[in-house]
Amino acid sequence: MQPLDWLVVAAYFGLIVLVGTWTGRGNKGLEDYFLARRSMPWYAMGLSVMATQASAITLVGTTGQAYVDGMRFIQIYLGLPIAMVILCFTLVPLFYRARVFTAYEYLERRCGPGTRSLTSLLFLFGRALSGAVVIYAPSVVLAVVFSLDATLTILLIGGFATIYTALGGMRAVMWVETWQMLIILLGIFFCLGSVVFGLPDGVGLGEALRIAGATGRLETLSFDPNPQHTYTIWTGLLGGLFLMLSYFGCDQSQVQRYLTGRSLRESRLSLLFNGFAKIPVQFVILLTGALLFVFYQFERPPLLFDPATLAETRAADPEGMAAAEAEYDLAFEARREAALALADADAPDTRERFLAADHAFQTIRGEAVAAAASAKGEPWTDTNHVFPTFVFTQLPAGMVGLILVAVLAAAMSTVESELSALSTASIVDFYRRFRTRIARPASERHYLRAGRVGILFWGAVATGAALWMGRLGSAVEAVNRVGSYFYGPILGAFVLAAVFPKRGASGAFYAILCGVAAVWACELAPRFLGLPGISYLYYNLVGAGVTVAAGLSITAARKA
Repeated sequence: MQPLDWLVVAAYFGLIVLVGTWTGRGNKGLEDYFLARRSMPWYAMGLSVMATQASAITLVGTTGQAYVDGMRFIQIYLGLPIAMVILCFTLVPLFYRARVFTAYEYLERRCGPGTRSLTSLLFLFGRALSGAVVIYAPSVVLAVVFSLDATLTILLIGGFATIYTALGGMRAVMWVETWQMLIILLGIFFCLGSVVFGLPDGVGLGEALRIAGATGRLETLSFDPNPQHTYTIWTGLLGGLFLMLSYFGCDQSQVQRYLTGRSLRESRLSLLFNGFAKIPVQFVILLTGALLFVFYQFERPPLLFDPATLAETRAADPEGMAAAEAEYDLAFEARREAALALADADAPDTRERFLAADHAFQTIRGEAVAAAASAKGEPWTDTNHVFPTFVFTQLPAGMVGLILVAVLAAAMSTVESELSALSTASIVDFYRRFRTRIARPASERHYLRAGRVGILFWGAVATGAALWMGRLGSAVEAVNRVGSYFYGPILGAFVLAAVFPKRGASGAFYAILCGVAAVWACELAPRFLGLPGISYLYYNLVGAGVTVAAGLSITAARKA
């Protein structure tokens, strides 16, 4: 890091402190602290929602995912615009008119207090785990920058975000997230430009796309009907649709955003803006990862992108790693020549030559990854280290600071949102609700203090759990997998409450348990019974479908 990079980072923190201090003053009660007094305009809500999703996982994990696997990941978002339109005409007006603090507060009115407690509890558990993932991801970047232990960087990120969120409240968080999202967008486009301009002479964007396309990394649509495969158009339109409906319609971290709107129209506009802007932004991020693969056709990548693990693996087997690196260098030169030939002329023979050279290169690297996993004694991948390695070894002074700021902005925006939502659900759905039954009503100031304590508590929980997240492989996939364990059954409860209030709402509590059991059966049965599994994205569809069917059946049985 050069002095100019530190200046960029210092300017970012100065901007955040200024915006947060100015907009976060004057909190007097829970509606101020958790819902910004329901006064936010649509563009701030829309950018805040995008910032909440655009975590450091988006920059670190998604680019790494595209580097390894290509752009097929974008199919997960194909159902997003459809989900936004559905929510704008269903749950959003229900929540807005009910004047609730949490999504689960609405369920109590239709399905009873037990259902509210259960869904809120599932949210707390699932969101705390995914919050740990989004704290872990930027720790990879900072560990590379400062050559620090990942544990220390996790503690720094989690601690700073927790304290800031506890002090500022929702209005400060959302206006800060608005600026953070603008910084993230700037960083994303700078990344793409840096990769393209870093290609050697004679290799332009067209040639780079040809090379990436030869390996299938530009394939965005797959019509494979196999439900075991995650990245297909059917998974995106079915499993992805239910994931987005569950996430934006039932997850407090998102619902809380549009509950701050100053009108129903503005809340709807914020979701529609996000629904139709997210796919182009995600496309650019994935394209950056795919082109990063092309960049490393001509610039020798490290045998392992994590330098600490590379050193550890070398120490465990010096002779074996020395031989592997010698073969790796030869394979890289052969692949580089083949890539140049393919860039110069797209012919069947040059394409076959390149694919053969790339296969030989990837085989050697795959063996090194396996050796690293063996040295560690656990499954391991360096997917989340690909993008940070490029940033801190290839970009000039100033741009490194900008990308680091974008990653920090992405990390902080997501952590802020999740901690605020966790505290809101804890205080409103549990603490305030049960305290009024056993004691005299407390003042708004009392609950304001309780809200801050809740943020501190959940910050500690998420930070502690983040210490284990390095074992989950691709961070971007891990966060979606964690959510999919619980989102479907919660969505099913809202369908029962909103669509079948008389025919299924009374059985919602046990129906949710059935939905959760069905999801975990999908996860565990293939492991223990040797049955074919399905993609985790279908868990949302399974959970919602089983919950609705069970709710209707239980209610019908009670009335019989």
